[in-house]
Amino acid sequence: MNKLSDINKDFAQWYQDVLSEAELVDQSPVKGCFVFRPYSYAIWENIQKVLDKKIKETGTQNAYFPLFIPESFLKKEAKHVEGFSPELAVVTHAGGKELEEPLVVRPTSETIIYYMFSKWIKSWRDLPLKINQWANVVRWEMRTRPFLRTTEFLWQEGHTAHESHGQAVEFSKRMLDIYKDFVENYLAIPAIAGIKSDNERFAGADRTFTIEGLMQDGKALQLCTSHVLAHSFSKSFDIQFQDKDGNLSSPYCTSWGATTRLIGALIMTHGDQNGLIIPPKIASIQVIIVPIFKEEKDKELVINKAEEIKNLLINNGVFAQIDNDDQLTPGAKFFKWELKGVPVRLEIGPKDIEKNQVVLVNRVEQDKTKKKQFVSIDNIDKEINLLLENIQKSLFEKAKKRLNDNWYQADNLNEIAKNLEEKNGLYQTGWCGLSDCETKLKDYKASIRCLLDSKKNKTCFSCGKSAKTDVLVAKAY
Repeated sequence: MNKLSDINKDFAQWYQDVLSEAELVDQSPVKGCFVFRPYSYAIWENIQKVLDKKIKETGTQNAYFPLFIPESFLKKEAKHVEGFSPELAVVTHAGGKELEEPLVVRPTSETIIYYMFSKWIKSWRDLPLKINQWANVVRWEMRTRPFLRTTEFLWQEGHTAHESHGQAVEFSKRMLDIYKDFVENYLAIPAIAGIKSDNERFAGADRTFTIEGLMQDGKALQLCTSHVLAHSFSKSFDIQFQDKDGNLSSPYCTSWGATTRLIGALIMTHGDQNGLIIPPKIASIQVIIVPIFKEEKDKELVINKAEEIKNLLINNGVFAQIDNDDQLTPGAKFFKWELKGVPVRLEIGPKDIEKNQVVLVNRVEQDKTKKKQFVSIDNIDKEINLLLENIQKSLFEKAKKRLNDNWYQADNLNEIAKNLEEKNGLYQTGWCGLSDCETKLKDYKASIRCLLDSKKNKTCFSCGKSAKTDVLVAKAY
């Protein structure tokens, strides 16, 4: 029996149900801190594996920096400390004594990393310096939701230093392109690239690039960001190098990151009433093999053939696993793995072996007549790879259609407000660039998600004056 809330009537509860029933997370004793169960952590490991390779291809090296940061470091950059102050966790006592200086539990690592950069960068020959770290961070959130907004979360954060502003901008854009490519081609989530407004950009950044996604309930979700920090941190931490002309200069810096929020995006983009759906390229189990037999005498035959198929698939680069749980019926196993979102289920029994075939079940296909297909064991590796490719493609196409169908044009604030009352979605409109107009969106629980390259609107949605740019407005997580 399906234990999930109705995805169309109570999306928020459906999301919580999937987290629990698919065994993704569990609550820890500390509010806002969640345990990643093995199944969700395996997804994160796959995200790490792919992104880490792409990051290293840019010439960036991995390092690790301390969890504790002197409080005075954050105060060196005024906008930075102002932006993070409400979210900081501060250690004042340790070893039974009060500390001479409080230590901040890492909310982000700009300050400690640029302190180290000031030691490492002395000449133009030391540039560009490109460093990335995989770590956890702490931001004391008042309202938490697993993967989307938590007190502690996992991420990668990259930090670079360059000779010129142009090089910093170019690298920041390059990282955003890498994120967009990854999100679209691995997570099968269509992403909208743009620039954050001044109110929404990273604290201490000169410019913030973003990619935004649309979830099934019509709300937007910030997926990844890349920031041009320019001189804000390099001057605060007195990073200086001798340039090619023998003069002292400050480097231009960037920072960029992707977090475990991507798992939440995956769930909310592809899940259905039966549970999770994981795109094949990021799934830790791409094919679950379910042996089916009624008689004990058939068990050895079926299990042996299942093992043979599993090994064949693994040798061909497919992540396959056998469900050998004797406590569950085949029907219970079907339900379990459908809930967990494994892309393909492979069923095999004595009669299938006689016919030299298996049954493949497509997790994504809702039409039961198309869902199952009988495939010769001789062609199993080719058929499964083709099916996985089709599933990956169909998930992206479905999500892309949803994004296009929920992208609207709006002329003014009244139109946006009325539409947002009736349905969520993305609203493209004109904006004059003034903060006063932007803040009016808060009355409707909406915000400017990003500035767009395309310009269709001549006037501002709020004041009616000439629009400087088109923006995307939405309610967001």
